[in-house]
Amino acid sequence: MAAPIFRSFSWGRGSGTLNLSVFLPLGLRKAHSGPQGLLAAQKARGLFKDFFPETGTKIELPELFDRGTASFPQTIYCGFDPTADSLHVGHLLALLGLFHLQRAGHNVIALVGGATARLGDPSGRTKEREALETERVRANARALRLGLEALAANHQQLFTDGRSWGSFTVLDNSAWYQKQHLVDFLAAVGGHFRMGTLLSRQSVQLRLKSAEGMSLAEFFYQVLQAYDFYYLFQRYGCRVQLGGSDQLGNIMSGYEFINKLTGEDVFGITVPLITSTTGAKLGKSAGNAVWLNRDKTSPFELYQFFVRQPDDSVERYLKLFTFLPLPEIDHIMQLHVKEPERRGPQKRLAAEVTKLVHGRAGLDSAKRCTQALYHSSIDALEVMSDQELKELFKEAPFSEFFLDPGTSVLDTCRKANAIPDGPRGYRMITEGGVSINHRQVTNPESVLVVGQHILKNGLSLLKIGKRNFYIIKWLQL
Repeated sequence: MAAPIFRSFSWGRGSGTLNLSVFLPLGLRKAHSGPQGLLAAQKARGLFKDFFPETGTKIELPELFDRGTASFPQTIYCGFDPTADSLHVGHLLALLGLFHLQRAGHNVIALVGGATARLGDPSGRTKEREALETERVRANARALRLGLEALAANHQQLFTDGRSWGSFTVLDNSAWYQKQHLVDFLAAVGGHFRMGTLLSRQSVQLRLKSAEGMSLAEFFYQVLQAYDFYYLFQRYGCRVQLGGSDQLGNIMSGYEFINKLTGEDVFGITVPLITSTTGAKLGKSAGNAVWLNRDKTSPFELYQFFVRQPDDSVERYLKLFTFLPLPEIDHIMQLHVKEPERRGPQKRLAAEVTKLVHGRAGLDSAKRCTQALYHSSIDALEVMSDQELKELFKEAPFSEFFLDPGTSVLDTCRKANAIPDGPRGYRMITEGGVSINHRQVTNPESVLVVGQHILKNGLSLLKIGKRNFYIIKWLQL
């Protein structure tokens, strides 16, 4: 492969024409628009943490964004490696960063790392990732692409603000790496990287000093991420990479590679990492991931994750995870001071995030499940689907029975294997240890009544004691 050739262009939004305005001479560039600039606004929210490089470039990053978005839209990308078949809450801030930039009229790219996931990013890790089979990575990449597209669609449909937005594009870096030959790639790209610089990265230093050390595959990861940046710069005019704060070293490698090849400046923006109450980074590797795929974390569970946030975190999270204007967040927090027991900020936070991730139907589902579980709402139970009940009571056995004439409470409990045989099971009912659809039943011989013991949707929620649930679906009512 010949040495990479740089083409100085960016694509005009929504067209196939070249936009050379990215490279206007200094005299024609507008000044930074001050404290109301895009970057300053996101910095005020706490969403954007660091900018690289901050100084010393021909045009500085705030000026790049604030010189007239409609005429000079920028292209920004962020990478998501498919090490699992779903995104998680830890990815949301990077996505919110892309969405805020898109809302300001810039074009954004979500890059699925279908190739780089096979190496494993060492950033922020104390040991090497478990290697994934090629087909597993491909399946994960397909799932991540669908997840990103669904989030972008929810954002477009449910959070419009009357402005002209930029585009949202999903790409996969396997599209360009599968055409590369190893020796050709190293010959063309490898000579532009200095070992001393690569070894100096904090993520590399930490791993080299660890007992496990660092593999060549992991070490090479930052080279591929740098090449991704170069490729997107060359093909899409992408001048900005967005990533978590643990990605700064990899972003620097991309900047140095592009600057060395082309003499042009590119930039990096980092977003903060979200941690648990113990300080651990939220994610699959830490074992505390809250997933965005409904099959792994239900809308109810996602909603409850945010509802449970403590008071000392909720204002920050409203700024980070929602599009609510800062004055509105201030007003929400003022009301919270007066009525903290209502948990208004937490509920608003949970609603905004759940709507973005799962759409309006997902938010409605989360609210139904909340009413059914925590407020003993029969109305909510009656309109819940089988899927929602299974999500809400994940550990509960799910049974399907035909309703025989004269079926009693005792018959039902025994069919579901919810109580022991004999006198002990009988006494559990008479002593008040059994409820059906949130109503205590104490007569074992009571015949089931449709509309009371059996809801309109053909379901019965049986509870034994305080925590043991059984879901029964009655057939052919």
